[in-house]
Amino acid sequence: MLNGVEHLGYGFNAQWAYSSESEAAKPADTRMLDFMAKYNFTFLRLPLDYRYWLPKIGGPQNQEFLKLLDSYVHESVSRGIHISVNLHRAPGYCINGWEKESTNLWADAIAQDAFEDLWTTLAERYKGQYGKLMSFDLVNEPPDIGQRGFTRDIHQDVIRRITHAIRTIDPNRQVVINGLAGGHLAMPELADLEVIHSGRGYQPMLVSHYKAEWWAGSVGMPTPTYPCEYNGQWWDRQALWDFYAPWREVQAMGRPVHIGEFGCYRYTDNDVALRWFSDLFSIYKESGWGYSLWEFDGNFGIANHNRPGTVYENFEGLNIDRALLNLMLESRIE
Repeated sequence: MLNGVEHLGYGFNAQWAYSSESEAAKPADTRMLDFMAKYNFTFLRLPLDYRYWLPKIGGPQNQEFLKLLDSYVHESVSRGIHISVNLHRAPGYCINGWEKESTNLWADAIAQDAFEDLWTTLAERYKGQYGKLMSFDLVNEPPDIGQRGFTRDIHQDVIRRITHAIRTIDPNRQVVINGLAGGHLAMPELADLEVIHSGRGYQPMLVSHYKAEWWAGSVGMPTPTYPCEYNGQWWDRQALWDFYAPWREVQAMGRPVHIGEFGCYRYTDNDVALRWFSDLFSIYKESGWGYSLWEFDGNFGIANHNRPGTVYENFEGLNIDRALLNLMLESRIE
């Protein structure tokens, strides 16, 4: 807690039901959760694709998926781990592949109604349960200002509507809202709303997204170093500290801040990644912010990320980046 503002905790994102296009929803990874419990990581962000439980906008919800979600919740909270349920793909919007949506969350009533129905379903389902061990993270990384007519006013109208709908059913439910433009832009216009503000830790993208195949901006990137110059700006700890100044201003208005995602893709040399991580963690600690690494096991994770030069330690079959784990443990405020 810093200045009387409590953060959500430290942990990871879990991709158990991340994309209905690529795979069926998976059961909870109890090995991951056991690792988290052992090392006192008490926050799990769960990005979901709405299509797992709403195959067609306006159609019935998939009750079998909701039972699977119940199991995710149980496996997390039974270990004392907070679960933050997030819509990574919401009706009419996703930062990855928005063009695949037939509607626009920020413009179309049918999408906004479906969005509200999904969240009020969860509000009813978990009403009064789990207290500080559950939050609703409304929509992952809203777009940049001007994209397909998106504005701050449109965004806050939607966020206020959904938050009000949830709290009408479950008044004490914690609600999380993501920064704009991929999660990076703070939202002082919503500082009066009693919600948690979720930022990102991906700058400079040269370090975090080097050779990221899904992102056109990675084409032709030079081999990353850190500190470094990227897009005409010098990036070091001071630059990162300045980058987060708007988030500290929101925090000073009384709103908790949490870094919902951050991480480094598999092709950046691990010594470069660790220097960058060290600066991020020191800033988050000084600011009093919790965080959740994207992801646990995989190309951005703490396990099996395969960055060149990594020294792994075996934990019950998981190849854990010990140096990264040490940084994460050292960065926490007890």
